[in-house]
Amino acid sequence: DDLIARLRHSTPGVGLISPPPHHDIYSIEDLAQLIHDLKNANRAARISVKLVAENGVGTIASGVTKAHADHIVIAGHDGGTGASPITSIKHAGLPWELGVAETHQTLVMNDLRSRVIIQTDGQMKTGRDVAIAALLGAEEYGFATAPLITMGCIMMRKCHLNTCPVGIATQDKELRKKFTGKPEHVVNYLFMVAEDLRKIMAQLGFRTINEMIGRVDCLAQNTNSEHWKQSGIDLQMLLTPAEKPHENVEVHQTIKQDHGLDEALDNQLIELSKAALENAAKVNIELPIINTNRVVGTMLSNEVAKKYGKDLLADDTINIKLTGSAGQSLGAFLAKGITLAVEGDANDYVGKGLSGGRVIVAPAKNATFVAEENVIVGNVCLYGATSGEAYFRGIAAERFCVRNSGAVAVVEGIGDHGCEYMTGGRIAVLGTIGRNFAAGMSGGVAYIWDHAGDLATKCNMGMVELENVAADEDISELKTMIENHLKYTGSAVAERLLKDWDGALSQFVKVMPTDYKRVLEEQKKKANAA
Repeated sequence: DDLIARLRHSTPGVGLISPPPHHDIYSIEDLAQLIHDLKNANRAARISVKLVAENGVGTIASGVTKAHADHIVIAGHDGGTGASPITSIKHAGLPWELGVAETHQTLVMNDLRSRVIIQTDGQMKTGRDVAIAALLGAEEYGFATAPLITMGCIMMRKCHLNTCPVGIATQDKELRKKFTGKPEHVVNYLFMVAEDLRKIMAQLGFRTINEMIGRVDCLAQNTNSEHWKQSGIDLQMLLTPAEKPHENVEVHQTIKQDHGLDEALDNQLIELSKAALENAAKVNIELPIINTNRVVGTMLSNEVAKKYGKDLLADDTINIKLTGSAGQSLGAFLAKGITLAVEGDANDYVGKGLSGGRVIVAPAKNATFVAEENVIVGNVCLYGATSGEAYFRGIAAERFCVRNSGAVAVVEGIGDHGCEYMTGGRIAVLGTIGRNFAAGMSGGVAYIWDHAGDLATKCNMGMVELENVAADEDISELKTMIENHLKYTGSAVAERLLKDWDGALSQFVKVMPTDYKRVLEEQKKKANAA
């Protein structure tokens, strides 16, 4: 579907590996960085982390709370979208009751409960479900399947196929005409849930939800059933009140997380960019940067987006030159109209979610090392980039351009797993690559300078094929990318290649996804026929 492809920054007719693994998260520290990135991207948003109810979820929730999440969702095993495999819905996960009880008790015991909101979901339908969730320790409650039923869902489990027969989970205009749901249907249902809950609260003597949080003393195990399995169930651990390390420990969220945004370099950038933010006037900024300056340019991008909407700014409206070593997530979600140039080097996640901006990283002019032989930016650069440009004079570490779907990038060498799950954009690598290149790459094009002739041994050929750079449009595109790389970084490699362009061109290899190539050829035939 054209709409789905556009929203996902993909190509209609090309299969996607969905969802791809989160290759930017390998530790709780990585998760903390992602939370910080997202908070910078939208300071008004609550940053929520969803955890599956399982044994040990309380310990994980403690780490997530320390990583400054504002909100934690404990998901039970009964839930699941219509796109979920039936085996996952029926046989994976644990009840939300177990997850909520363990999470609440662990957070209270570690005096962390006051810093985070706990939400739970997984086939919640009645006021009784909400009351039990509150008494076990949750203060927010997610409803999904039941409201869908009120809107007319008949659970055909076709949510991912664009063929929903009642017009709910589809973009098909004809099928959407069959939708008969109204907002009032959902409102009425939730009013009845609330009324059911109010009756239970009245019976228990509670006036507010906050009074109920963690009051497991109001719950008791039902022992009336004579089912043979019940004799082996002991719910004592769930129904034990959370142990407080001191009497002032809160049992629901009362403190806002401190994300350290007041200390961000972007506060200074926003102040210096007032002319651009107010009148779209050109601005030039020069500042030093150190590796504790993380997520530089992201809060500024948020201000640009709030002021100018999806059109953002004209290219090079805000020019920022930074000198030194940049911290993690330099230029994350960088908006169109902002050029961020660093003379020095940068850590991981450079250009994560790049959104139209331009990121340039090159060594200091007085650097004594050979740029193309040294790492200049860290791991997972341009992860999930959707548009914009990036030029790196030096080598990028592992997982370069994972899930890139629209950015144009030039780099002088990359580590392992480059261009994984890439769905769009253009990449030029003017140097060596690591192993497992292009694994799961379903779109976009990569141009590799294969002067050593070993690309075929390092490339994952499961979804791509290797071609010579022969078409005029490919030659022109590649040359323009290298010329821009020379222009923005002063690259010695780019200069050498352009001086002997005819000789260098024969050493370049085009990495082309097979599905993507087929769809482009079909589109070309249709255009010619029209």
